[in-house]
Amino acid sequence: MHSSKLLAGGAGGLAAVAAATAIAVFGSGTAQTKSHHWPPPSHGVDRDTARMLDEISARRIENTVRALASFGNRSTISTQTDPKFGIGAARDWLKGEFDKVAATSGGRMTVALDSYVQPPASRIPTPTTITNVVATLQGSQPESVKRTYVISGHYDSRCTDVLDTQCLAPGADDDASGVATVLELARVMATRQFDATIVFMAVAGEEQGLYGSNHFATAAKAAGTDIEGMLNNDIVGGTRGDNGISRPNVIRLFAEGVPTSETPQQAATRQSVGGENDGPSRQLARYIEEVAEPALHHVDVQIMYRRDRYLRSGDQVSFLQNGYPAVRFTEPDEDYTHEHQNVRVENGIQYGDLPQFVDYNYIARVIAPVNGLALLNLARAPVAPKNTRIITATLGNDTVLRWDANPEPDVKGYEIVWRLTDESRWTHTIPVGNVTTYTAKGMAPDNFFFGVRAIDKDGYRSPVAFPVPASR
Repeated sequence: MHSSKLLAGGAGGLAAVAAATAIAVFGSGTAQTKSHHWPPPSHGVDRDTARMLDEISARRIENTVRALASFGNRSTISTQTDPKFGIGAARDWLKGEFDKVAATSGGRMTVALDSYVQPPASRIPTPTTITNVVATLQGSQPESVKRTYVISGHYDSRCTDVLDTQCLAPGADDDASGVATVLELARVMATRQFDATIVFMAVAGEEQGLYGSNHFATAAKAAGTDIEGMLNNDIVGGTRGDNGISRPNVIRLFAEGVPTSETPQQAATRQSVGGENDGPSRQLARYIEEVAEPALHHVDVQIMYRRDRYLRSGDQVSFLQNGYPAVRFTEPDEDYTHEHQNVRVENGIQYGDLPQFVDYNYIARVIAPVNGLALLNLARAPVAPKNTRIITATLGNDTVLRWDANPEPDVKGYEIVWRLTDESRWTHTIPVGNVTTYTAKGMAPDNFFFGVRAIDKDGYRSPVAFPVPASR
């Protein structure tokens, strides 16, 4: 990937939406709107970002996948003491690789084994130690350092029988491909600074029932960790499905609308005013699409309006259950002859999740850059404005929006985004300056959906905050 192509991308790492509305009174907090195309900001993908994406290596990604596959069977309940076979060997190898990455970070990255003993449970026949390998890249801005973004893949694997610990279970696509993405991004991002903190994580226990991610997310929630977004990469190495379709430029991005953790009170509000398409995870998915597609012109981020694939789930669900915004990346068309299958040849068809079926250039050209751009922008942008609300003290044909001022010292101002209620993406933008209230004259709240996002002096934009009704 060439820097010149990346530099043709959009603003501040986040491309402006194509259509926007100009305002007659700028920055006063009250404005008339009129039809006008607001020009996209001129700040493009910076050269360091372009260099970072150029550093992504398909060869290193392949080496990681083949190394993980070489451990034979990475079932969570497989041996943890054999140095060459089983999940323990994979765990130790990953810890060593993340340690090498941390050594390049100038002390900003630390690596830890997040372990606990899982009592007997579904697909866990005996007490089993489950270990997540966690590399944390500390943020540099005091106001943002506690804000955290997580990227993960799972390093356990399985055969047809999820309890078989001796079969050959290379797990190349499911999910050494996701772990390789995480490790590669840790390598290219460790040498760079970010306002917020990024966690690069390889989790175990996914195939047995999301045990490792649930342990991490539950502990994070109990500790009050401010996780503003989680990116799960699971089955991200293939471009051709067993239906014969090949889409080498597409990545699916699964994102729920109604939050898994929604309370009865929140449900009642949503049922009253709408917002089924505007939960935090859906806003995160829109943000990723708006970051990636203008900068990577060959990529199509296909947002899937589901929490996960049909009747299945991945590690992002553990974070959703704990109230964190989370999404899942998956290849465009899956080949089920290579998922959860014993390695064998049957009727001339090769079954099994083998390394030769992974498209390493696809991961390096599509998967890792999309994840990398998302993380970079999230960790350098302001947080989405908090306490964002539509004032409903009186009925009227104007919409009054209010929000709390962002804590970051480099916030330049805010933008209102809006769309018609039958549209799925934000279509219009109104820059309003460094204010915390705005009145959209002549735009009744019944007729539109609104959101607010912050922008800093370098042009980085936050995800959109969707307002809730409030009296003041």
